[in-house]
Amino acid sequence: MTLTIKTILEMVEGENCEFKTASENYNIDKLVQYACAIANCGGGKIIFGITDQRPRQIVGTNAFPQPERTRSYLIEHLHLRVELDIFSYDGKRVIVFSVPTRPVGVPIQFNGKYWTRSGDSLTSMSATELRDIFAESGHDFSADVCLKADWNDLDLQSIENFRRRWEMKSGNSRIRTFTPLELLQNCEAITRDGITYAGLILFGVHEALGRLLGQCEIIFEYRANNASGPAQFRQEFRCGFFSYYDQLWELINRRNDLQHFQDGFFIFNVPTFEERIVREAILNAVCHRNYQYSGSIFIIQYPQQLTIENPGGLPPDITIENILERQSPRNRRLADIFSKCGLVERSGQGMNLMYEWNIKQAKNLPNLSKTDKHRFFLTLDGRVQDPQFLVIIEKIGEQILETFSTNDFLIINFAYHEKPIPKLLRDRIPHLVELGIIETIGRGEYILAEKFYKLTRQKGTYTRKKGLNRNEQKMLLLKHIKSCGKEGCQLRDLCYVLPSKKQSQIKVLLKELRNEKIITSSGKTRAGRWFACESN
Repeated sequence: MTLTIKTILEMVEGENCEFKTASENYNIDKLVQYACAIANCGGGKIIFGITDQRPRQIVGTNAFPQPERTRSYLIEHLHLRVELDIFSYDGKRVIVFSVPTRPVGVPIQFNGKYWTRSGDSLTSMSATELRDIFAESGHDFSADVCLKADWNDLDLQSIENFRRRWEMKSGNSRIRTFTPLELLQNCEAITRDGITYAGLILFGVHEALGRLLGQCEIIFEYRANNASGPAQFRQEFRCGFFSYYDQLWELINRRNDLQHFQDGFFIFNVPTFEERIVREAILNAVCHRNYQYSGSIFIIQYPQQLTIENPGGLPPDITIENILERQSPRNRRLADIFSKCGLVERSGQGMNLMYEWNIKQAKNLPNLSKTDKHRFFLTLDGRVQDPQFLVIIEKIGEQILETFSTNDFLIINFAYHEKPIPKLLRDRIPHLVELGIIETIGRGEYILAEKFYKLTRQKGTYTRKKGLNRNEQKMLLLKHIKSCGKEGCQLRDLCYVLPSKKQSQIKVLLKELRNEKIITSSGKTRAGRWFACESN
């Protein structure tokens, strides 16, 4: 966007835009502080000579009589390429400094402080904000060496549990000949510099974690309802993850009901909490939490719902909207070790698997809506929402489902529930049409194939979704045109005959009727009229 006085006046003051009257002068170091804060908040502009109150007034400024020198001062202290624009409006001078955003992983400081915005004021960045920025550069905390840890801080039973899983996954019997030290060196839980934090998180004893990494803890609770107060059951785990990973699932499975459904020959026993989904969710929390934050991972089980909350929010560049497309493990060393022993089958794909399994079991999609930049919050709803969708999944068949991408599952879920299919998924639709799973009912409109509605005895639903066939649509239009007699019928009236169709679609049907010499028209504008031919 070209910068003009008009566009400047329309800008909204906030983290990325600051207006200063400064009719006579302005402190240059204060300017650097504001520029520093704006850079830390994503970049923006500092504008001199215009009031900050609306309606904005151009008052002009005499500050910074040598603006290029001021710009050089900003560049020297911020190490950023600040741009300068000068405007003259009715003889009044307006100066605009355009400040770029800070580099990824690098907060900007001036005079020893990392400045940021807090409302209309300047303030120093908190330790949490700084940690988040430093983490953007991809630093893997789990690969760092804990200099105070030694061999006595590790649990041999946890190491053996890992050995068993790794040998089973790899099929490499040589793994059983490794000493415990060699085993951890081969998976890089231990480096030549010492025991990594990944080693502590996965194999540490209770005392060592309390002393060296107290926040490495998972708290499990069972609650019969949402009422506040103590949980019906609570257990805290502060020891190596491989010492209690299976125990966590056993605790959840104790209160894991089966939901029974039968539809003709189809019998379904669907667990409220699917083991694979729950294990993926737990692994996701351990891999992606920020271990430099205080706070524990909380797993709270309700009769029909499971919530998992872990510190740190989403990794950099990951949002709720793109979480299925982008993968960015915050603790890559942990993820690599999980992958070696088969706990993570498709590295970085845990969330995709959760979506796929929830759709296969006709449950609500995972809910991440409570997630913010400080905590990741996942809710899994264990209730089967529509047993008839289970029949459809069964009919598609496991062999075809194994070839499905996450987007394929999402498409059939959207189509069944009559929701628009997002554009970013549509490149998969031709493949599903070819498989006979999806049908096209109009431009950009899709439903499941007719066979699935027959199978679930929802033929009426299919007919409603599919709409009248083409000939039936044309006959309805003809019937209405005939009823108008010699006065004819306007296009806008015909739109009411087929309200589900767009005007362009109705025009195509009318053109076909005219080509078949069943109707004729007079006039070409919207005021034109359509008539039935005398032979009809």
